[in-house]
Amino acid sequence: VQLQASGGGVVQPGDSLRLSCAASEHTYSFYIMGWFRQAPGKGRVFVGSISTGGGNTVIADAVKGRFTVSIDNAKNTFYLQMNSVRPEDTAVYYCAAGRLKGPGPFTYDYWGQGTLVTVSS
Repeated sequence: VQLQASGGGVVQPGDSLRLSCAASEHTYSFYIMGWFRQAPGKGRVFVGSISTGGGNTVIADAVKGRFTVSIDNAKNTFYLQMNSVRPEDTAVYYCAAGRLKGPGPFTYDYWGQGTLVTVSS
């Protein structure tokens, strides 16, 4: 399985940006697809996720109201729409996907290579 993240770049505060993550398998083969980010010198943190079946989303408090996650199952691609970006959103953004593996905590099985987003004036 390969996940290809794209769409990063340099933007100014207040701008919008959309990240894409293309999967090499049909998105329905996964249970949840998510976005994480890692700022310079910090650990990787959860940003948002979406279930491939029902389209239910979970968004981290730090970006709630500004970021949304969506999916296009026909294109095997899911997205992170970033609005009103701030300098603190600067990070490498990673996409991930996981399958339903039975009882117990959900875990991601596959990770993309990351795409850098820099928010700077």
